[in-house]
Amino acid sequence: MTPTRHLLCLAGSLRRESWNRRLLQAATGLVPAGVHATVFADLAAAALFDEDLEQADPAGPAGVRALRQAIAAADGLVIATPEYNHAMPGVLKNALDWLSRESPQGEVLAGKPVAVLGASSGPWGTRLAQASLRQVLHTCGALVMPSPTLYVAHAAQRFDAQGDLADASLRAALSAFMGAAATWTARMAPPPAREPVHPAVPQHA
Repeated sequence: MTPTRHLLCLAGSLRRESWNRRLLQAATGLVPAGVHATVFADLAAAALFDEDLEQADPAGPAGVRALRQAIAAADGLVIATPEYNHAMPGVLKNALDWLSRESPQGEVLAGKPVAVLGASSGPWGTRLAQASLRQVLHTCGALVMPSPTLYVAHAAQRFDAQGDLADASLRAALSAFMGAAATWTARMAPPPAREPVHPAVPQHA
């Protein structure tokens, strides 16, 4: 049986009801067969990057360790970014600064397949934020999916009062995007680890 691939989804916003978090929550239900997607829930726990903290514990503070471990365990990463002042938010850049450093888990972004998308309440759909995010990810050695792109503008009009994705055209585009992310991950990532098969050991009387 083919092992299930895991995509970890990361929202670059701390707001509980952020459009990007809602977008990723919808995306977890639009993955192809054989793919499992989850949303990382605790980006706020990653401390501000500080080399003094890093020197005190190369594994990083607890919140950073949890983020590194989650990414290391995933086959691929999907990042949804808001746009603040024509760039990605500081909280997301801070996380990437931690993730780019050598640690007991290794440089978890190096060689990791990553797909980038974003949603905003304005008309541009995070184009500049995604550009800045892609630049940093390339610098960190991540394998960034070149296409398709997904820029979600006027996000408030795309979700219903319960926060569920209500726009049929966006649902179709998001489904295609997640399918492409799964394909990109399968192409770029090594096969998921299988449980080792231990040969039977003869029993001696």
